[in-house]
Amino acid sequence: MKILILAEHPNNCGSLSIQGNLLYKGLIENGVDCRICHYKHRRKEKEWHFKIFKPDIVIGIGWWVDTPTIINNPLKFNLQPVPWLLADGWVANYHQILSNLPLVFTTSNWVKETYKRDGVDIKNYEALPVGYDAKKFKPINENDLGILEIKKMFGLKDGEKMILTAGGDATSKGGQEMIKALAKIDKQFPNYKYVCKATASKCARDHHKEELALINDLKLDPNKFVYVEDDFHHNFMPYLLNACDIYAGPSRLEGFGMIQVEAMACGKPVISIDAMGPKDTVVHGKTGFLAKVGSTVDLTEEWVNKEMGFKEVFRMKFDKPKTLAYRADVDDLARFTLDLLANDSLREKMGAQAAQHALDNFQYQNLAQKCVNIIKEKLNIS
Repeated sequence: MKILILAEHPNNCGSLSIQGNLLYKGLIENGVDCRICHYKHRRKEKEWHFKIFKPDIVIGIGWWVDTPTIINNPLKFNLQPVPWLLADGWVANYHQILSNLPLVFTTSNWVKETYKRDGVDIKNYEALPVGYDAKKFKPINENDLGILEIKKMFGLKDGEKMILTAGGDATSKGGQEMIKALAKIDKQFPNYKYVCKATASKCARDHHKEELALINDLKLDPNKFVYVEDDFHHNFMPYLLNACDIYAGPSRLEGFGMIQVEAMACGKPVISIDAMGPKDTVVHGKTGFLAKVGSTVDLTEEWVNKEMGFKEVFRMKFDKPKTLAYRADVDDLARFTLDLLANDSLREKMGAQAAQHALDNFQYQNLAQKCVNIIKEKLNIS
């Protein structure tokens, strides 16, 4: 079997790029004849692979907006596309094309159900989790100099517990819900620092203003909140994750939650939300806690644009409201956070169980082999 992967390549340490490059690495290690190329750029190079390599399968990583590049483009060369899709809240276009494919991977069961909700026939859809590198993401001794330096960098004092949230911005990863939760337990357990790692973008900065206003409104000590605006390399992330005591990711929109799996792999309990991708990764009460959904954002219409394959910008009206985002229940978040902050043995036990859970279920080599097995079964390709 010959497989060509269309992804963000070379690896730029973004989540989609890591997803594609780990699949490529895993397929190679499992003996598959495999190549990888950027899904959108380097058009001539991609066509060269189509014509010379002549893959049996073209796995394209993206979302439904990328249908022209990861599905239609291989079809023009009489090649079989197998997209590996994530969701961005809803599916507005390309329904017939997405329904007719003999095999489609999604990053979680929630992504699959989102496509079904929005009118796509998912009879040939299979959930395939994103892998992680167990040699890189693993527990590191708390006295490691790299871990100690990170804690010093963030101003952690002896005995202070570190809660971490990381993403493009803290808001989309549930940062505001966590701040509200911390306000509820601040007097019971005041000895913490909440570190939010975001990217250096205008969007993240605008959202951070909301977090600062919320901290002020709730009369919380601003020194307990550390905002980091930086693009850390993926090789640095295991140290950052190991430096924290709890990883908090009750995301508002999460198709999988790669960093939550990486945090578990580093032996950290994860607080997330009982919805979307985290339902497939975090085992409630064993590897972390899943807060119930407190509220949802339900819309009866939404904007579409040319990037989505439409000729003009307009508001698309829905037959019935669609849930396009979630908010975790703040009382649940407060209770779970306090339990983990105040109970060292519970935190350590859950962390150990989380690390084993990641090893058992999300190593990239195993998921690459699962990908091959599904392709062989569903498409009858040897």
